[in-house]
Amino acid sequence: MSTGHPDLDALLPRLDSVSTLGAAELEAEEIAVLGRKSGSLTAALKRVATLPVEERKRFGAAVNRLKAQFEAAFAARRDVLDAERTARDQAGLDLTMPGRGRWVGAEHPVTKVVREIVDIFRGIGFTVAVGPEVETEWYNFLALNFPADHPAMDMHDTLYLDAPPAEGESAGRLLLRTHTSPVQIRTLMESPPPVRVVIPGMVYRNDAFDPSHSPAFSQIEGLAVDEGISFVDLKATLIHFAHRFFGPATKTRFRPSFFPFTEPSAEMDVECQLCHGAGCPACKGTGWMEILGCGMVHPSVLENCNVDAERYTGWAFGMGPHRIAMLRYGIPDIRLLLEGDMRFLERVAGTAR
Repeated sequence: MSTGHPDLDALLPRLDSVSTLGAAELEAEEIAVLGRKSGSLTAALKRVATLPVEERKRFGAAVNRLKAQFEAAFAARRDVLDAERTARDQAGLDLTMPGRGRWVGAEHPVTKVVREIVDIFRGIGFTVAVGPEVETEWYNFLALNFPADHPAMDMHDTLYLDAPPAEGESAGRLLLRTHTSPVQIRTLMESPPPVRVVIPGMVYRNDAFDPSHSPAFSQIEGLAVDEGISFVDLKATLIHFAHRFFGPATKTRFRPSFFPFTEPSAEMDVECQLCHGAGCPACKGTGWMEILGCGMVHPSVLENCNVDAERYTGWAFGMGPHRIAMLRYGIPDIRLLLEGDMRFLERVAGTAR
């Protein structure tokens, strides 16, 4: 095959050899022939303008035909090399084997429980409040009617920080909050009643890491302060929560208790979700499981927040979402929720969907 032009005919052997080139050689040859700056055919096209008028059309057409042939040859060779590379990559693979299952993420069981609890209280008019996890003794203890010699303030119960209080904060040592109750104090000091808030967050205690305790865990508290609020309102609200969360047939009971910041105080139990009241090791044979502490806000707490205790009353509660998640999903050891074992979390997350 001849192009009719000796200088173009000199490129034909190179066209025939394209089908034998390797990947690196192919790229170099393509640049040598078609490159914009120094390619052989590029240089030939630039010569068109220097030829006599009667030669331009014929020579230009021959160059374009040869250029198209080179482009097709380069593309065909690339396809062959790509196919060979794919075959090498798949060599030794059994394409009949099933593919690996793709793990799909899900909410952590405790996160799911926290969101569900918050949504229940939002549905009855509560807003969400949050606060700092590093607190002073005043917000964490003294404003909540803890006496200065209360055992909860000892080093073996509380994680204190070796740092001075932040500028503008009340006096007292800094510590990692032991409950989310300081947010109740901050809310009452910043917003006059009526107040209805639910307070989720992490808390910290100097506890051992065992099947029922952890030095760091989540907590949810609630606070309602207004004129004319009574213990009846407290019971009705928490029974509504229990029926929404555990089911409308869930039985509840309140037992007298003591907390420095509430008076009167109570513990709330629900019927054991594992044995449904029959008695089992999880509920120690009683048929009941404690889920929260609650009570009417102590007048001293209201006065510490500059709230008129003669005009306003209120109630508060506190619960541990980790404990409630253990009840809901039948988890015997709190450490399983905190250690990050993906096998356990994947199994529980599948149950929680």
